[in-house]
Amino acid sequence: MNSPIPHLLLFFSIFFAIYFTAHFIFFRNWSSKLRPEAASCLISLAHGTPAVLLACQAIISDATHGFASTNTDFQNSVLEYSIAYFLMDICHYLIFNPSDVLFIGHHLATLFVFVTCRYLVVHGAYGILVLLILAEVTSFFQNVWTLARALRAESKVAAQVFDALSPPFYALYSVVRGLFGPLFVYKMVGFYLTGAADDVIPRWVWISWICVVVAAISVSILWISVRWIELYRERISVIEKERKIR
Repeated sequence: MNSPIPHLLLFFSIFFAIYFTAHFIFFRNWSSKLRPEAASCLISLAHGTPAVLLACQAIISDATHGFASTNTDFQNSVLEYSIAYFLMDICHYLIFNPSDVLFIGHHLATLFVFVTCRYLVVHGAYGILVLLILAEVTSFFQNVWTLARALRAESKVAAQVFDALSPPFYALYSVVRGLFGPLFVYKMVGFYLTGAADDVIPRWVWISWICVVVAAISVSILWISVRWIELYRERISVIEKERKIR
């Protein structure tokens, strides 16, 4: 097996190059307040959808995949790809938004799961990659939504994109994070509780994985609930204004 460090450095270099290019070329005319967030969204776009496709292929290509199966080289590479992204995005937050403790904590916890799966136990990538798919399948829409939200006060087009994208994005996010995510975690917990993985994945490792995932799903559900409330209030406000005009 090839050494993982060169792969990790290569992936990190790619994300760094994308971030640097976004910050100083693609979004150079944006305000200094919005430019870092836009650059972060761009590396997220470069990670999200490719990670979903790669993770799907990594799972399909392993006919014996299971919650306790040995990681394949392909699966390890996908984990390294995601590790590199989260390291780059943590650097972004530490520099431009160090007060966002919740988001930094989320990234660090996610890194713990990926790093222990890849470098410590080298087993269980199947479950982690399915969770990665569920987490990133909405990434494209979320990043477009985030950019549109940031620009909607300055751009009519961005405001229109934000208004049109919000309901379907919220619906997809709710189903993925509020239904499929919990169901898959329930299946994972059921398997690990049988003790079938104890010989290759210590209990403290898989328990910590489950704690991180449950916390992440809980925060996601809280986040999308707030978004639905905001959308409802905005739509009610628009209706009231239209009634006053009439």
